[in-house]
Amino acid sequence: MACYDCIQENRPDSTGIGICTRCGLATCHDHARVLATHVQRANGMSRSTSRLAGRRVVCRTCLAAEAA
Repeated sequence: MACYDCIQENRPDSTGIGICTRCGLATCHDHARVLATHVQRANGMSRSTSRLAGRRVVCRTCLAAEAA
């Protein structure tokens, strides 16, 4: 799996480490950002939030769009 951003930069030899949770494209170590996220689960009629944070991978483009 090759990183989409590296292919756009004419570096097709990179290796993807994950898939962006927003756009679904492969991303490498240089272009990926790993963010903490709240994990919620059903708890009867309501939701319960875990005390431990989960994680998600986003590419730089989607991270910039989230911050805009």
